[in-house]
Amino acid sequence: MKIGELSRATGVDVRLLRYYEAQGLLLTSHRSEGGHRHYGPEAPAVVARIRTLLAAGLTTKIIRELMPCFVGDGTELQACVLDHIKAQLSEMDTRIADLTQARTALAGILEASTRTLTPA
Repeated sequence: MKIGELSRATGVDVRLLRYYEAQGLLLTSHRSEGGHRHYGPEAPAVVARIRTLLAAGLTTKIIRELMPCFVGDGTELQACVLDHIKAQLSEMDTRIADLTQARTALAGILEASTRTLTPA
């Protein structure tokens, strides 16, 4: 399938598909003599996998490292990379805790400022 067909099949903009390819996430089956990209029948599933992993907060670098480790068409990974996923999850938990703490501090500043500005 051509890139336009893949875009329509997945709902992903052609520019993003080119970006995924440039990042090593999406491989073309071949190029025509005119230079047109042609993708294999697995490409829509690969794009769906990429989108799922991006939505999960993974970077394209991490996704590229994980791509060879998938089992089947879904998002199930080989056991050898699960520690890597656990580490990513732990880092995300730390960022969430940090953001929660920052939000609490900012809300406190806003509340204190609002009390000061509101006449009694």
